[in-house]
Amino acid sequence: MTTIEPFRKEDGERFLELAAVERWVAEAWEVDFLLSASPAGCFSARDASGAACGFVTTLRHQSSGWIGNLIVDSSCRGRGVGRTLFVAAMEALKKAGVGTIWLTASNMGKPMYEKHGFRAIDTIVRWDGSGRQGSGADVEAVGEVHVPAEVGSIDSGVWGDQRCGLLQATIGRGRLIRNPSGFAVLQPCGPAVQCGPFAALNDAAAESLLEQGLHAIPGGQKVYLDAPASNRAAKRIFGSTGMGVTGTNELMFAGQMPDYRPEMLYGLATLGSCG
Repeated sequence: MTTIEPFRKEDGERFLELAAVERWVAEAWEVDFLLSASPAGCFSARDASGAACGFVTTLRHQSSGWIGNLIVDSSCRGRGVGRTLFVAAMEALKKAGVGTIWLTASNMGKPMYEKHGFRAIDTIVRWDGSGRQGSGADVEAVGEVHVPAEVGSIDSGVWGDQRCGLLQATIGRGRLIRNPSGFAVLQPCGPAVQCGPFAALNDAAAESLLEQGLHAIPGGQKVYLDAPASNRAAKRIFGSTGMGVTGTNELMFAGQMPDYRPEMLYGLATLGSCG
């Protein structure tokens, strides 16, 4: 018999083990952040022995929320564990009062989400490339926890929501690059670097930020970006730097239609779990 319980901090290592099997790019900081920001919205599934065999997380922003990290041990699949975890996460966000629920879906998970009212709004494309270490960019120091007003304004313009907690967490662990029309955060991601959150009011600003970012990263170090397929400027800019596509997932939502502006979005804040 499987039971659903709160995701415990001590289960973080088990989650990372399952994520590694699936070749997810997941790190301990993200688990710690989600458990701190959304303790009532993160769940684990436990088998008859009490061992954790599945997980799901949520994150609430001001008026929207995300479901992420839905994973079940291969030995426990086919028993409805994933669906039960997903429903628990969805109900937690509804109880928290969010109007729109977001997630990214693989081809395997998409049919289940559609049965629960989710619909695709975009495709998220995973890009990877390499750093181009040069003289360095105008980058703020690691550990900066203040979210500049201009950064918050541009980000809320993308999603139609305030995401201060997520911005503070990612800026606090990364390096913030910005100009008057955009911003990007370079976050450590294992041996690689993730460029995101990354948003800009126009493609010229985005192109300048990407160039600054790549030249702030050691030559040859891998760089990841998750960007919407509907942003054609992003495809052009990333392709011109030699970055390549390594995978895709569907961006889906349920509930109120979001005021989503993908033409401003060049990189998610996390690789699929928080937006």
